[in-house]
Amino acid sequence: MTSTILVVDDEPDLEALVLQKFRRQIREGLVSFMFAHDGVEALQSIELHPHVDLVVSDINMPRMDGLSLLQKLQEAEDKKSTIIVSAYGDMSNIRTAMNRGAFDFLTKPIDFADLETTIQKTIRHVETLREARRRQAEAERAHASLSRYFSPEIAKRLAAASGESDGMEVQWRDVATIFTDITGFTTLVESAAPETLGELLNAYVGGMTDIVFEHEGTVAKIIGDAIQVLFNAPGDQPDFATRAVACAHDLDKWAEDFRQRWKDKGVNFGTTRIGVHAGPALVGNFGGSRFFDYTAYGDTINTAARLEAANKYLGTRICVSATIAKGASNFRGRPVGDLMLRGRSEPLRAFEPLPPARFETPLTTQYSEAFAKLEAGDVAAMPAFAALVGMHADDALAGFHLKRLLNGAKGVRMQLE
Repeated sequence: MTSTILVVDDEPDLEALVLQKFRRQIREGLVSFMFAHDGVEALQSIELHPHVDLVVSDINMPRMDGLSLLQKLQEAEDKKSTIIVSAYGDMSNIRTAMNRGAFDFLTKPIDFADLETTIQKTIRHVETLREARRRQAEAERAHASLSRYFSPEIAKRLAAASGESDGMEVQWRDVATIFTDITGFTTLVESAAPETLGELLNAYVGGMTDIVFEHEGTVAKIIGDAIQVLFNAPGDQPDFATRAVACAHDLDKWAEDFRQRWKDKGVNFGTTRIGVHAGPALVGNFGGSRFFDYTAYGDTINTAARLEAANKYLGTRICVSATIAKGASNFRGRPVGDLMLRGRSEPLRAFEPLPPARFETPLTTQYSEAFAKLEAGDVAAMPAFAALVGMHADDALAGFHLKRLLNGAKGVRMQLE
């Protein structure tokens, strides 16, 4: 590749001298030269020929001197690497040139062997910068393209991958996972017009994934209306439980607003149910050599899915495990009970997370008192829940416990499936 060099000097004999001294390099196509007699002419030449690779400039010139030219070149978006050549080899000019971004400094009379070496060094520097910019541009294009289909963290890793490990290999990691699902979605699919269903589902999935990305979560799977989210994968997030709870709250709020907007349009869109759990999982790309499928498997993932389904029986919209409640910073919520979930031999304590405004109300205190009686086997639990439902008929979880008690159940352990 031929490097284009702009020589800026008002000496009339310099052009012929440069062409003579570099005739072999010019003949071999290694370099080509352009010439200007002052800074103003140099800027005009660069505007007409932006492919100029480097500038060799004198300091003392009419109209615009070399130091002023250097400053202009460094202010431009495409900064040109510049070698300053001057008879004034004093420290003041050297310092000014370097402070203004000169790559190197030579003094007159010109030692052409030294000039050739300096030009070669500068060209290597220019090529290194150009390659770095090219790789950065490629990475940015790849990231922008991948971000249309993958979570930002995955897109970033894939775009930066250099053929070696990209952090997507299958491994055991401690993760927090969220499962979401919509009630009555099958009925909606069967009854809604295709164009309505397409618009509805695309808007829903788009809005939900935007919320996940705001919390820097990873969307592992989207199957119809169901979404699986991971935290602490593929990158490290020590506060993954806290992020998962905050994300669940925001997903719930957005989904409820979305449901109401479509209800106003005459479309009966179901409630979004959310389950959250944390623990070890096998995480990575399970797509083989031809497909990309970054997801997670294991009991932790299955449990989150079971907690999502538990909302159907409990009357809640969000159900999280004790692991999440203990791991999340400043967790606010109320106990649901000890759930015997399908596929598990031991009960799992579950909680309903509450936003601060709802948590700090007398209702939460009353519920906690009634639940404590239920957990202790106190016969006063039934009237306590009855009183609670009497004052707050819309409290589905309190109503669930009252119904259990009326049907003869005791304690807080329950089989839902």
